[in-house]
Amino acid sequence: MDNTSTAPAPAPAPASTTAPVRFDSKIAVLLREDLAPWQRLNVTAFLVSGLGTAVPELIGEPYADADGTGYLPMFRQPVLVLEGGRELLATAHGRALARGLPLAVFTADLFATGNDRDNRAAVRAVPTAGLDLVGLALHGPRNAVDKVLKGARMHP
Repeated sequence: MDNTSTAPAPAPAPASTTAPVRFDSKIAVLLREDLAPWQRLNVTAFLVSGLGTAVPELIGEPYADADGTGYLPMFRQPVLVLEGGRELLATAHGRALARGLPLAVFTADLFATGNDRDNRAAVRAVPTAGLDLVGLALHGPRNAVDKVLKGARMHP
């Protein structure tokens, strides 16, 4: 008689919850190096809000604390914040457009506006090559984002 078991194979072990998570994409913000601290924070917040709406799969699950109080979901991966000069922003902008990467822009004109309607009008009033960029945010494959941001340095 054959002693081979006909029981179903055991389920695969669950993925380790302590193993490092590696993302094949990257979220990055590039800020102009001459911005005041409050401007850096404001620009970063505005820019990343655009990525969350354009690339919904970047958003993770809602949070909850031990008491069951719920909190909003956030990006499921880190956001790198870099800086560079005016020329680097213009170059990175062109590279991102050429690669078709999801891109949010913040121009110097937006510091003088106070609402979304006026922000959009301020950007719409300037040709692509004439935008006075102070920040941009993008998402894409790691290597593509690295190429777009070549020459930028980590924000201190």
